[in-house]
Amino acid sequence: MKVVIAGGTGSLGRALTSVLLARGHEVVVLTRTPRPGAVADGVRQVAWDARTGGPWESELEGEDVGLVNLAGRLVDARPTPATIADLTRSRVEATAALVAASQHLERPLRRWVQASTTAIWSDAGEARLDESSPIPVGLPQMTGVAERWEHALAGHRSDHTVVLRTGIVLEAHTPALDRLLLLARWGLGGPVGGGRQWVSWIHVDDWVRIVLCALGLDEPALPDGVVVASAPHPVRNAELMRTLRRHAGGIGRISPGRWIGLPTPAPVLRVGAVLLRTDPALGLTGRHATSTVLDEAGFRFDHPHLDGAVTALLGR
Repeated sequence: MKVVIAGGTGSLGRALTSVLLARGHEVVVLTRTPRPGAVADGVRQVAWDARTGGPWESELEGEDVGLVNLAGRLVDARPTPATIADLTRSRVEATAALVAASQHLERPLRRWVQASTTAIWSDAGEARLDESSPIPVGLPQMTGVAERWEHALAGHRSDHTVVLRTGIVLEAHTPALDRLLLLARWGLGGPVGGGRQWVSWIHVDDWVRIVLCALGLDEPALPDGVVVASAPHPVRNAELMRTLRRHAGGIGRISPGRWIGLPTPAPVLRVGAVLLRTDPALGLTGRHATSTVLDEAGFRFDHPHLDGAVTALLGR
């Protein structure tokens, strides 16, 4: 298959690209700024502005083309009105441009995998969520952005479409995980806020396998529609931090089996978020989201439990 990845220069795009290339597929990355070294050798980079049509549209032509849309600004930013508007615009405009391009194709795309997020359910408390759970009226930077992102898919042309509502992706050497490990190494990796908020997570290798299944390149086959890309065992924030402390080492480990983990109260996190220019809601809110669709399809996670996933990541 020829797989076109919109926004494929990020960590998830690079992880997916390496597996696709290893399996012999052609990969094209749509990027605002093509540059050497941004993606693996053997990947063609094609310029687009993620808003309007252009020569890049010809990459979608053909009988066996799949599209993976990962385009959008990272959510790790201060939740100002301007930032929320930019988060929304970067996702909606890119998706709308791809939809418009698909409408001009001689034949529909074979597969379309559309990125989304479990944050569409906002701060869900103790609710148990899956693909059938309704979308609430929630925080603008979470539910509002994600809902408009998914709605932008209306009118697209594809034989088969999967919308991936992805939890927190655990991947080595990414800013999010490195930041948490650094806190743990310095004895600051205790529970955030109350520590009871749910964290829906997934190991990057399982995320890649789900995308391959959605593209029809691996088993099991996945149906059209929404799929929650999250491991079957979410954990509370306190357990997440406790697991990272066990693996982090540093001065946070005071003796075998004992780790310092100073808690981060919500007011302290809010102050720290201002200094780090991030959104405190990313740490203070949560949701318990798992997939009924993957389970019924027969998908089996390589990393269903957090401790095993972190061990695999840090042992690389």
